[in-house]
This record gives sequence, C-alpha cells and structure tokens, in this order.
Amino acid sequence: MTTINKEEIQKFSKIADEWWDVNGKFKPLHMFNPIRINYILNKIKTHFDLNKKKRFPLTGLKILDIGCGGGLMCEPMSRLGAYVTGIDASEKNIKVASIHAKKSNLKINYINKSPENLNEKHKYDVILNLEVVEHVDNLNLYLKSCSNLLKDDGI
Repeated sequence: MTTINKEEIQKFSKIADEWWDVNGKFKPLHMFNPIRINYILNKIKTHFDLNKKKRFPLTGLKILDIGCGGGLMCEPMSRLGAYVTGIDASEKNIKVASIHAKKSNLKINYINKSPENLNEKHKYDVILNLEVVEHVDNLNLYLKSCSNLLKDDGI
C-alpha cells in the first residue's frame, strides 16, 4: 500500500526548479511563510516549554517535514537549531532542496520517501504536514504512518 499519488508527484516535479523563486509559482508560500513559521515556533515553544528568548530555541528537537518540497520550512527550522529531516515523494524536489541547503550551509537530512516507507524506529518531536494531505492517496494510511513516526510527547 502507498500514499503516493503519481500524478501529483509529476505535477510538482515539473515545477521543482521554482521552489526558491520568490516571484514564481510558489510565491504565495514565500509570502505567508514568515507568519506560518512564527505560529509553528510559538506552538513548539509552548508545547515543550522552551526558552522563548533563546537564539536557537529548537536545539535538540528532531523535526520531520513530510512533503517538504524544496525545503521552504526545513531551512528556517534548521536555522532555529532543530535537527531536520525533510521527506518528499518527488526525487526532483529532494534534489532542489538538498542543493539549496548546501548553498545555505545548512545540514538537513533530505530523503526521497513517503512516510509509510520510513523506518518507524526513528521518532520525531515535531512532524510538519503542510499543504500535503490534499496531494496524497490513502489518507488513512498516510495519517497512521505519520503518527507512527511521532514521539509519545510529540506535536
């Protein structure tokens, strides 16, 4: 069983080179990313009772960004100190994300997989599912696979 919708993967693979073009097809994501990052950061800080004034408040946390695309959320989370893994079913998205992270001098673990194909021994403190569920097949399997990767006290 799989959650991969091949048509959706092909669609995003065709435009993968535009992930970091702030005026390209992903412009709306770039525009609301600062607000979204602030919201997610505040939720994480509250959930884990983190020091809100710390320069790298996410240090020590393992974050999994499922359907990471070009890494638009992975990079800010990494800059905030988290150990970040980004997964995407599009190999081209992973290549774009990896190249950009390397240029930005960030260590992010990018993997070309879907959540049901990840090793469940690896658990994460935070799992991000942003603009993904509408692009997957078998939503129940998807959600179960995601929850199997979350630590008991995760968010």
